[in-house]
Amino acid sequence: MEEIRKLVHTTRIPVRWGDMDYYGHVNNTVYFRYCEQARVEWIEQLGFGVDPNCGSGPVVINASCTFLLPINYPATVIVKMYAGEPGRSSVMTWYELFVEGEERLYADGASKVVWMDMATNKSVPLPEGLRAFL
Repeated sequence: MEEIRKLVHTTRIPVRWGDMDYYGHVNNTVYFRYCEQARVEWIEQLGFGVDPNCGSGPVVINASCTFLLPINYPATVIVKMYAGEPGRSSVMTWYELFVEGEERLYADGASKVVWMDMATNKSVPLPEGLRAFL
């Protein structure tokens, strides 16, 4: 059964020269940074901080990425972020990475985001505002 996915955020990220590796394309680890940037922008736009001193917040407990095509400098990456139905304290998110001006999918990924109490490192219920949005 396919999980319901809702497009929640799209961002544009310029590829930096330093994002590339010895092989002349964006290093695999940087794809996770692109997804992270989209996730942080989305959470902040909803009014939630990504600050370890704020009491509670989102923590990624699992992340994956399938690399379909190499991304090369210069380019601008378009990251489309999707979210699933919320659980008690978590939500699944998915990512599609494109290069601006092209329709081909360069990578796709996923991450499970859990809302955590930063003092106890234990999960807590998702904030009501986030739950209502999802």
